[in-house]
Amino acid sequence: MPRGQSDRTVSTLLISACPGPSACTAVHTYLFVDGLDVVARSDSRMAGLDPTRLLRPGGPLCPTDTPRTVDVAAQEQPEPGPDRLTIRVELRGGTVVWSDLMYPGADGRPVEEVRFGLAQYLSEVERAYAASRNRTGTGPDG
Repeated sequence: MPRGQSDRTVSTLLISACPGPSACTAVHTYLFVDGLDVVARSDSRMAGLDPTRLLRPGGPLCPTDTPRTVDVAAQEQPEPGPDRLTIRVELRGGTVVWSDLMYPGADGRPVEEVRFGLAQYLSEVERAYAASRNRTGTGPDG
């Protein structure tokens, strides 16, 4: 088990999005784990990918029994580039596991793996996807 985690630790996921032009050059996703911005803490040159790409039903963040490596962010600073930030997503029973991480936790120790309860994880991905569709005018109200 990675340092700073125990097999009983369950994290909380919160997803939000930058509104795009006027605030940023493009719409991008923020992934917060236990209140920490995973993308910014992993590599400050990166910006999360578009939420409609990451969060769509059956999309990259949808957990499956077979682990898969997912691009969650791309290099934006000092200018757009080829570098990507990836995580490994896997469903283990009623737990979603993100691994292959490397960012400083709240205590300063490296976080290499986080676990989420399946219900909270799926609810948050669904909520954030619906919010992104409403924001872009492609949702039921748009």
